[in-house]
Amino acid sequence: MKNPSSTVSLVLETNNLHGDANSPDGRPRDRDDRITESLIELLVHLRAQTFSLASLAELVVTHEGLTAEDQARLARAAGRSIHFVTLAKGTGYYAAKNRGFEATTADVVVFGDADCWPENDWLALLAEPFDDQEVQAVAGRTTYRGDLLGTAATTIDFMYFPSPLGEGATRNFYANNVAFRRPTFERARYVLDGAFYRGNCQVLGLELQKLGVPIHFQPAARTTHRFPDDAKDFVRLRLLRGADAVALAPHLGRAYLPKPLAKLADAPGLEAIVLGSRLFFSLGSINRQDMPEATGARKLACAALVAGISALDVAGACLKRVGLARLISREDAAHVALGYHENVDALSTAETRARREGVALRPAA
Repeated sequence: MKNPSSTVSLVLETNNLHGDANSPDGRPRDRDDRITESLIELLVHLRAQTFSLASLAELVVTHEGLTAEDQARLARAAGRSIHFVTLAKGTGYYAAKNRGFEATTADVVVFGDADCWPENDWLALLAEPFDDQEVQAVAGRTTYRGDLLGTAATTIDFMYFPSPLGEGATRNFYANNVAFRRPTFERARYVLDGAFYRGNCQVLGLELQKLGVPIHFQPAARTTHRFPDDAKDFVRLRLLRGADAVALAPHLGRAYLPKPLAKLADAPGLEAIVLGSRLFFSLGSINRQDMPEATGARKLACAALVAGISALDVAGACLKRVGLARLISREDAAHVALGYHENVDALSTAETRARREGVALRPAA
């Protein structure tokens, strides 16, 4: 984007990188070192953005204790200064985003995740709609990788629904790929409800709809979300997603149930309707989310994966409902962190790896 009419800041949080302290061969490794290495890969990748990092008013990275040496390495990888915001240990995902926002001054604030891999025109496409001063929020499209598992999981985790607030608007967004005009986020930021793993952005979407603030959908502003590093964390993710349905159901009920039925919003079991509806829409979303087309046997396999993933989610909802959520995690939901370090998604291109090797990442001996 050339000569933007609004200043833009980017906030990256590292919450999603705190879940694994092991090296690829399974040996113990300093956790902050893994976080730094993963961030370096992302920052070098972001240097290819058509909206250059140098054009940002601020680049903010929230963290729980990166050393001065690591911060210097990250700034070299980004090719510009970074505003590092130190958080208390155990700060949750959405709390980190709120703190990151507080460290910015720009007219428009973009939120990304450290475990996501944006397309090179991502920042430009998110910022472009704000040339219209009426636009207050813009959501891009988030997906997983393009294989069958990625397609199936995308239809469940990253659905977008048309908004009644206007053509080209979406009811919902995801906190890893969204931008807000400053006064709008100041007015309605993330409510820190510890019952959620990743449901607070859905609640904020409902609040913005209630306030009459359209969320402009910019599907070409695309980022690819990594899967967790191993199968164990993937299963844990699904159980956490299912538990989120229990916490989210009352919010959805109050927003969409007819007034005579509003008292049912807090009734036990509403999450069954939420999960059932989500499965129905997910199956109908195959081949409608800008993912590789699945036809014939491939489409049947994709549908089977959708059903299997949904079954794991149901198990998580059941554990939450019967008070056994501690079997999913010993931490509060808001503080859970999984491992997102391994390049199982093949997101780093040869060009990016070569560019990374050319950056002076470590100080000279």
